[in-house]
Parts: sequence; C-alpha cells; structure tokens
Amino acid sequence: MARVTYVEFGVARHDVVVPEGDSVMLGAVTNMVDGIAAECGGGLACATCHCYVDEAWIARVAPPSQTELEMLDAVVAERKAGSRLSCQIVVDAALDGLVVHLPGAQY
Repeated sequence: MARVTYVEFGVARHDVVVPEGDSVMLGAVTNMVDGIAAECGGGLACATCHCYVDEAWIARVAPPSQTELEMLDAVVAERKAGSRLSCQIVVDAALDGLVVHLPGAQY
C-alpha cells in the first residue's frame, strides 16, 4: 500500500491509500476523487486521466512510454513538465507519499 495525495484543481486534497500494483487513476476512481474522468478505464486510449505529478516526485516516477507521450498531445488542460496519464503510473512502495495535481478540465 502507498499513500497518494490527489490535489483537486483549486478545491481540496484527498489522501488515499492505494494498493501496490494499482494505477494512480484506479486509486482516484475507486475513492471517488473528482477530477479524473478515466473514460477508457485505463486503456491508454482517451487522455481523460491527465494529472500533474508534483515537481518533487517527477524524477521518482517511471518515465512515460512513447504511446503515453503521444496520448498526452490530446489532453485538454495545459500540458506541463509533470503531465502524465494517471492510468500509466503504477503504485508501489517507492511511491508512498506521491502527490498529483488534477487539472481544471479533462474534456
């Protein structure tokens, strides 16, 4: 298990315990965190689970695949250095304390 903090766009913080092996997206959806639509359910096909990995964590999260980088071109909100698709970030013990910020829109 790892604790992930989801920071909604200008609203609230949610500290969630996410099982190892689950994605950051699944942790948000399972715990009803607003701000991640996850239309494709984690299939790397929609870009509606866009998040911003906190600057302090960018180097500690595995880098995006080429397919994820291509899908990030389709995000609605501004793309930033920490932009990731939360379905592609798999939680493990090394990510305990991870902080992700959610954009203002996914559509």
